[in-house]
Amino acid sequence: MTAPIVIIGSGFAAYQLIKNIRRQDSTVAIQVFTADDGDEYNKPDLSHVFSKQQDADALILLSGADFAAQYQVELLANTPVERVDTQAQCLYANGDSYAYSKLVFATGASAFIPPVKGDCAAKIVTLNSLSEYRRSQLEIKQADRILIMGGGLIGVELAMDLQTSGKEVIVVEPNSRLLANVAPDFVSLKLEQPLRDGGMTLELNDYVTTIESFAAEQAFVVSTKAGKVFDVDCVISAAGLRPNTLLALQAGIEVKHGIVVDAQLKTSANNVYALGDCAEINGRVMAYLQPIILSANALAKQLLGQLSQLSFPPMMVKVKTPTYPIQVGGRFNTDSSWRVAFDKHGVTAEAFDDQNNMTGFVVTDENAKQAFSLLRKMSAR
Repeated sequence: MTAPIVIIGSGFAAYQLIKNIRRQDSTVAIQVFTADDGDEYNKPDLSHVFSKQQDADALILLSGADFAAQYQVELLANTPVERVDTQAQCLYANGDSYAYSKLVFATGASAFIPPVKGDCAAKIVTLNSLSEYRRSQLEIKQADRILIMGGGLIGVELAMDLQTSGKEVIVVEPNSRLLANVAPDFVSLKLEQPLRDGGMTLELNDYVTTIESFAAEQAFVVSTKAGKVFDVDCVISAAGLRPNTLLALQAGIEVKHGIVVDAQLKTSANNVYALGDCAEINGRVMAYLQPIILSANALAKQLLGQLSQLSFPPMMVKVKTPTYPIQVGGRFNTDSSWRVAFDKHGVTAEAFDDQNNMTGFVVTDENAKQAFSLLRKMSAR
């Protein structure tokens, strides 16, 4: 009997891959190992659960058992993989050995918590998964004052949603501006003012150093490098993600920033693949939905014996900031030159390389409606 395709992980990447496989083949055996319940949910929804007053169960689209039944997979829920043997083509979980014909790492990424001192440093909350939200939802619901470590994409989205839900929010960001790795400064600065006007505290060029218990209450005293002190009820880390690569590394598979794969999503080990937040493609870890969808489509064909080469068109990222919509497309960096227009409808900015080729764009507010036309314009070049 042929060993199954085995997938480690049950997040968006894993389940997109399964759906793509089942569109083409309803009989190939698929086995899924996951450390949690394996429930299907939309991870981006975690950034606006507070304003919608949703608990963790409200986000579930299909339970793990229902997903397994609908897509005809064997789900081993709450079963962490202990070790992978790429020579014998098997893995170990709960002390048992499981053979695979092809193995896929879809192990995702974990929220990064910067080093912090203090007797309450271990009480920092992360919100990178449904299970993390389930553990912390009561604490966040009861909190009046919340401090967020990190003012990047996730930090800003969480901050705005928490503020909308009536919380007092403080954002501490080491960079000199918000969204430093997502948008240029002339966009970030226009976002910061309405946040401050709405009552949000933004501490830039600063970071948290200690979190101590507050003697009289179930609260925390947070101190920063710049000497600021805040009394808060909850601290959330939104300081970035770290690909989950340890299992692959221990198996002797090449790992850099993520698990290194080629254009066919192959790792350095025979019959082993990776996709999603744990995978490094062309030197980059692309933790966004569109590259994961494209990767899942390409890898499904590859696993079913079809020739498939992954290539990425120019892609967009939507920043979920309701009071100041932002759409970012393509790529740009500190060497990019910009053609920027400001009007009453927002910002329209196009980025160019040194050959005067358009490589990216940013549009805001009402001008965000131009995003798809700019994406087509860039793709046509």
